[in-house]
Amino acid sequence: MAITATEPTAVRAFGPGTALSCRECGERYELSPIFACQFCFGPLEVAYDFGDVTREQIESGPKNIWRYRSLLPVPTNVADLPNMNPGLTPLVRADRLAAELGLRSLHVKDDSANPTHSFKDRVVAIAVEAARTFGFTTLSCSSTGNLAGAVGAAAARAGFDSCVFIPAGLEEGKVVMAAVYGGKVVAIDGNYDDVNRFCSELIGDEAGESWGFTNVNLRPYYAEGSKTLAYEIAEQLGWRLPEQIVIPIASGSQLTKIDKGFQELVKVGLVEDRPYKVFGAQATGCSPVAKAWENGHDVIQPVKPDTIAKSLAIGNPADGPYVLDIATRTGGSVEHVGDDEIVDAIKLLARTEGIFAETAGGVTTGVLRKLVREGKLDPEAETVIVNTGDGLKTLNAVDSGVTATIKPSLAAFKAEGLA
Repeated sequence: MAITATEPTAVRAFGPGTALSCRECGERYELSPIFACQFCFGPLEVAYDFGDVTREQIESGPKNIWRYRSLLPVPTNVADLPNMNPGLTPLVRADRLAAELGLRSLHVKDDSANPTHSFKDRVVAIAVEAARTFGFTTLSCSSTGNLAGAVGAAAARAGFDSCVFIPAGLEEGKVVMAAVYGGKVVAIDGNYDDVNRFCSELIGDEAGESWGFTNVNLRPYYAEGSKTLAYEIAEQLGWRLPEQIVIPIASGSQLTKIDKGFQELVKVGLVEDRPYKVFGAQATGCSPVAKAWENGHDVIQPVKPDTIAKSLAIGNPADGPYVLDIATRTGGSVEHVGDDEIVDAIKLLARTEGIFAETAGGVTTGVLRKLVREGKLDPEAETVIVNTGDGLKTLNAVDSGVTATIKPSLAAFKAEGLA
């Protein structure tokens, strides 16, 4: 139901969240399981009244994303509820990778350290609390893999039924990761955009009643989880914003919410307001946002994905236009790299920093290297890249193997030239 901009709607279950607000026209709605404006069909996002938030409050909180509960649409007692408690993943100082690329200061935000080994645990954690508040009994999603696993695990922990939908042909590791928690995993004969359309249809049917789709009817809450990446990066840098950040793009929501998180930290006075540049990264085989950037367009032309980076394979990214706005506003850009460069970048990150990234991490690292090579990124500026998932989920993308197979003798070792 639409409300006036001044009507008080504070709901304790959503902490500082006060309403849903249309990103396009500004129309406001009560906090409820809706995701699109009924007037202009623009996306809805959570609006807040933060009040006083201090560094000391945050630093004394739990060692996970709930230390930022005063900035999230969750209950004040969220840390006591059954949840996966993701976050506070390492911000790795990447000196060896920086030296190889010619950068002065580089960090890798390694979200493969989350409970199901991807950043999706963050967004699902927020969606679970919204689903609990709205009385849903089944958690669901459309997914390119990582989200399915995160939903399955979170549902098991919180006591929900789960049923997730994925495109047929996903990497085996991600399918197993989604299925092991005991929920239903349904493969759709089509790509991610086909899966997403099916889920939108299911929401309108009685078969989908009492279902909370994390990235559809719970999307305004779910998306806020990505802000915690921004909060953690700033806190781990000593309460300051990085000068440059490179972020992978699937729907584009992660990038837009990291930017929103930085803006909120400035707004509540937790960090100094200083310029930063946001760079987006896509695989060439699914690069509608990067192609729009290249061509100077402000409209995204959907594509049919064809890339090994399946977790980024969304041909019609919902937040694509907002990504273009942020790249323009901050002085960044949106770039793409091909599959061969993705694989090479996975190995580069592993060889220099001991971080085995999934293909999305290869996209981000590959785009970082491209930006440096083409002089689009300042090598003297403090830079952060985001690794969103674990390479163990996309083993087939990398052809690494044993160096040699030898007899168990020193002579054989030396004969192979390994000494």
